[in-house]
Amino acid sequence: MAQRGVELALDCSSLQLCRAEALVALGQYPQALEDLDAVCRAEPGEHEAFFRKGKVLLKMGQRVEALLAWEHCLTLRPHFQLARREMEKIIMEADAPQPCTAAHLGDAHLSSAGSQADGGSPVLPSSTQAQDQEGELADGRGGAGSEHRQDTAILSQPGQQPELETSAETRGWCLLDNKEETAAANCTQPCLGESLSISDLECSLCIRMFFEPVTTPCGHTFCKECLERCLDHRPSCPLCKQSLREYLKAGRYSPTVLLQDIMLATFPTQLAERRELQRAEMAELSNLTKNIPIFVCTMSFPGIPCPLHVFEPRYRLMIRRCQESGTRRFGMCIYENGKSFADYGCMLEIRQVELLADGRSLVDTLGRQRFRVLSRGHRDGYHTADIEYLEDRKVSGEELQELQGLHESTYRLAQRFCEHGDLTSRHILMQHGPLPEKEEDIQASADGPTWCWWLISILPLDPSYQLSLLSCTSLRARLWQLQRILTALLQQPPPRHLLPERSARGRV
Repeated sequence: MAQRGVELALDCSSLQLCRAEALVALGQYPQALEDLDAVCRAEPGEHEAFFRKGKVLLKMGQRVEALLAWEHCLTLRPHFQLARREMEKIIMEADAPQPCTAAHLGDAHLSSAGSQADGGSPVLPSSTQAQDQEGELADGRGGAGSEHRQDTAILSQPGQQPELETSAETRGWCLLDNKEETAAANCTQPCLGESLSISDLECSLCIRMFFEPVTTPCGHTFCKECLERCLDHRPSCPLCKQSLREYLKAGRYSPTVLLQDIMLATFPTQLAERRELQRAEMAELSNLTKNIPIFVCTMSFPGIPCPLHVFEPRYRLMIRRCQESGTRRFGMCIYENGKSFADYGCMLEIRQVELLADGRSLVDTLGRQRFRVLSRGHRDGYHTADIEYLEDRKVSGEELQELQGLHESTYRLAQRFCEHGDLTSRHILMQHGPLPEKEEDIQASADGPTWCWWLISILPLDPSYQLSLLSCTSLRARLWQLQRILTALLQQPPPRHLLPERSARGRV
């Protein structure tokens, strides 16, 4: 089909390229080389034709001529990596032709001239003709073009091997030398530093040097933390306002590696300072007694799970920081009139975070230590506090025996409450699970037995009363309060609609 097309359109270079490709597949390399030479003469600026010509010459075993064809291809298009790789393969071979071997180049040229005389492939002349036309375009003068044509005519004579050798030496064989490439790369670094300033590498949100830069689908780059904080409020680009809902839904913020490499190469000192500043901020967030984050929401207790639905931007930021700092902990307090939050609370440990498509998250936490608030503060919209941890007072001797007896009697009442509670209590038990087992050592934990806190969390108590039990550091007093509450609840008759109906025979 390509043959038929060339017959119909003799001057169509694309069809000749197709026919050359077909001839290469059939193994008819001389005929393919003729077509490629014709294309190179017709379109001297077509780099792909010279590349294919080099491939055919290599298959024919003419490595020097192939190198010349690929060299001319790189002259037309310096960043054409396919030609560069092919040249590197030949240069790295043990018996590769050396750039200063005049005999090889002269023989190659003579064979090229001979093939042209015999109707074969004019390898070198086609390359020099392309150089002639490039010289005319660059100089814009007819005289210069005629001088180039005279040079071509001289090179085509068989007695000019030294001039050809000099031409080959000066045509960029050193381009593939690894040492000179490394030197050229090193030379570009100071040039890059001169063309860039520190302001070119600043985040437009925090006005500081990029730290963990990420690029949005719309092409804008920000610090990862800065972008996350903006997306907490609105799922759109902070600059162009393009929607980033799909980007937020994916939840993957891949760093811009190229920009990181540029910063490391041009401003290593400033980048090190930026990283040190970030480490200092993380160290401050890792302190679990000073400026700990406070989630103002509900009552929580030691050893008891506390599931959370986080949707406010300030708390999204707080949860991320708890994870990034490595502590995975924050304080939970309830609101108290006249104060931003209560004087007592419980530390929560993040066990799992499930991110939703719109940026909200479901956070599974577990209660840890109780604390008392010493001072209050703010950080980026959420509350913080300096705290001290609470511990139950230890007892021994007769007091310990009396405490163990009180513990046993209160636990039996809790078992009765769980077994004979009303329908509401049964629903609570279905949600919170069964009553935890007794601990052998009731003073092993600084917060006392876990079953006490489980019972306090499910009993129908006012949050203010729960808070008073949380702040109590006497296990004896806490058990007395629980015993009194359980006794009162067990003495109450169940509602009439929950009483069992009697059958006609008097059986339940």
